[in-house]
Amino acid sequence: MPFDVASGESLLTVEQMYRADAAAMAAGVPGIDLMERAGKAVAEAARDVGPEGPVVVLCGPGNNGGDGFVAARHLKAAGREVRLALLGERAALRGDAAHHADLWDGPVLPLETALLDGAAVVIDALFGAGLARGLEGAARELVEAVNARALPAVAVDVPSGLSGDSGEVVGDSVLVATRTVTFFRRKPGHLLQPGRRLCGDVTVADIGIPAAVLEDIALTAWRNAPALWAEVYPRRTEAEHKYSFGHALVVAGAMSGASRLAGLACQRVGAGLTSLAVPAAERMLYQLTSPCFIVQDCEGPEALAAIVSERRYHAVMVGQGGGLSPETRALTLAALDREDATVLDADGLSVFADAPERLFEVLRANSVLTPHEGEFRRLFPNLSGDKLSRARAAARLSGAVVLLKGSDTVVAEPSGRATINENAPPWLATAGAGDVLTGMIGGLMAQGMPAFAAASAAAWLHGAAAADFGPGLIASDLIDRLPAVTRQLLGERPWNP
Repeated sequence: MPFDVASGESLLTVEQMYRADAAAMAAGVPGIDLMERAGKAVAEAARDVGPEGPVVVLCGPGNNGGDGFVAARHLKAAGREVRLALLGERAALRGDAAHHADLWDGPVLPLETALLDGAAVVIDALFGAGLARGLEGAARELVEAVNARALPAVAVDVPSGLSGDSGEVVGDSVLVATRTVTFFRRKPGHLLQPGRRLCGDVTVADIGIPAAVLEDIALTAWRNAPALWAEVYPRRTEAEHKYSFGHALVVAGAMSGASRLAGLACQRVGAGLTSLAVPAAERMLYQLTSPCFIVQDCEGPEALAAIVSERRYHAVMVGQGGGLSPETRALTLAALDREDATVLDADGLSVFADAPERLFEVLRANSVLTPHEGEFRRLFPNLSGDKLSRARAAARLSGAVVLLKGSDTVVAEPSGRATINENAPPWLATAGAGDVLTGMIGGLMAQGMPAFAAASAAAWLHGAAAADFGPGLIASDLIDRLPAVTRQLLGERPWNP
């Protein structure tokens, strides 16, 4: 699976971006040229965001400020009224920033809120992605004034006050951007919340850094997109049959709706056969849900252990709607007493809150945990930090793939590789959506898709199906939309022999 390619989906930490810049310059690309292209891209974005009227450019003391000087020069040359203000002294600028500051032939003003009067658009070139402390003084006053006036703002690299690595606010003040222009590759902070919301629309500008510089950088994070896993996504040919596409088992919980949603989603993503292990008293309910289900009687953990021991299942889903009971814990352990793929969700996770090590000792690399934040805290109470760091730490600790849900779902595996999802619309926050996601992951794994790829693909399809439906979504709508978004993903046309 091509997760190690230096594609446009790769995410660079702040330190990795510094290395990419340095490598480009070592390969013969002048730093002043990189800054010139970066500033020009910012100027173009400012024209898009605010086509007319005065532009205020707020420059900081580092390279972000240099980008601001370039943008100001291009906008002025295009006939725009430009007010440029600098934090600090012009004489204190160094390197490429000093070079481009010298090319600016307009006044350099001090930072003060009066600059914003009548502004059509603001360029935030104060601080970049590596900011180590919160905004203060004049910079903070200007940022808060831009926000209070709801002025259209273009941020250079990241909005001032935001961490490029974590997507978290450094301190307690940050600019809210209309658009953010970053360079070469995105950073995790562009996708992780609240960074994703604070960045507005993100543009990745090509400033002449060759992709070859990534050959010496160990990539570990990617923006979740089909380019990463489409190569291993299950595809059908006329020569195959239902047994070619796996047999999945859903362990039914006390809340029958959760298991039925998981089973239907499993079928929709292409599992050849889907069985449900259910208490005998509920057999009819599940049979009426879908005539496509294979329904098996399962009276407790011992019965489940016997069922999974048959070794005919390629993926097992357990925990959804199970209830916090000793039986749910025993059912989960029984489902894991096998070598094939397993997806654990909801109560199958929370029921181990008092003894997470008991769960971790039986998990495998082809196990996928799918917690939301509450379930994550119960299972990993000692992990802290940003979402990406916590998901990676949880994957290392548990030895399994961890899918930490949210509008910025992170999928991490024990090696540290991770994807961050960004296509989930707000109406995806509805009861049962997580059960559908569990079924999708299980269905893809039943067809042979590796755990990390299956979890990433399911998260993306989940968001795509929700976006395709729109507001008013309920969980079952996701299942109905899966065929359309899958056809678009695979580029398939209606069957016409």
